Amino acid sequence: MNINNIDLNLLVYLDVLLREKNVTRAANQLNITQPAMSNGLKRLRSLFNDPILVRTSGGMAPTERAQALAPAIRKILLELEEALQSEDSFDPTTSDRVFRLMASDYAASTIVPRLLSNISKIAPNISLDIMTPSDINFHDVEAGKVDMAINRFEDLPQSFHQKTLWQDSFTCLMASKNERAEPFGLESYLRAKHIWVSKTGFGVGVGMNPKDVQKLGWVDESLAKIGKKREIKVFTRNYNVAMQLSLQDELISTLPTKAAALYIDDPRYISLAPPFDIPNIELKMIWSPLLHHDSSHMWFRQKVLEAAQEC
Repeated sequence: MNINNIDLNLLVYLDVLLREKNVTRAANQLNITQPAMSNGLKRLRSLFNDPILVRTSGGMAPTERAQALAPAIRKILLELEEALQSEDSFDPTTSDRVFRLMASDYAASTIVPRLLSNISKIAPNISLDIMTPSDINFHDVEAGKVDMAINRFEDLPQSFHQKTLWQDSFTCLMASKNERAEPFGLESYLRAKHIWVSKTGFGVGVGMNPKDVQKLGWVDESLAKIGKKREIKVFTRNYNVAMQLSLQDELISTLPTKAAALYIDDPRYISLAPPFDIPNIELKMIWSPLLHHDSSHMWFRQKVLEAAQEC
């Protein structure tokens, strides 16, 4: 194989095909027609003398050769895009850039108000486009279509850059008239009905099963360790909904402390420490290596860090 005869577009096609494992989706990702992508796959097969993708009972799957090529091709394309990034200086006072930020409502309600306030003082023409975890996927972040994602992440692609914004404890939020509030201990906690709230990662969620403790998360796993189980009345993926529902009689939300603190001055609520140990959670921001050296993105990352430190 002579490198001089390789069409760079074919490497782009290969990268997307191996990620999407579907000709139609890969074509849509690159905004080209399906026949054009099919022709690209045909050329790739000829170039590497390998089928690249083969049809299986579970759909298209990469060959062993293709799987071996994938990380090298991804690395080449990322390094090339970084090298081609514009080195123009960024002036926030005159920029009208739109920063696209994926944030869970926990992150959005705690960090974004402070972030927007700080940015508006020095960069009045910059806008924020806030998206939810269901709006995007890891491919969108990796491709630089989204400037940053802020959430609790368990497994991340190794190519991503990441920074921990904070570690947060848990707080029990309930109505100040809730009979379980005083005296508040493990027994009264377990007699109450509870609001489950969580949303991690990307993509559309699926229905929850109260019996599947391992998928219920930190709070219920911590209770299981001491041989206890709470009665969950409501499942929600929205922290603000959980906090509003906490006003109902006998309902308790056990949620991150920084979220509960949004209602600390509201006399309708009372916040109490959980009557059992729950491990802290970690909030991170992640971004694509394609944006790591971009001057505007570097400025934006610093502003997000500053806002988190002020929360």
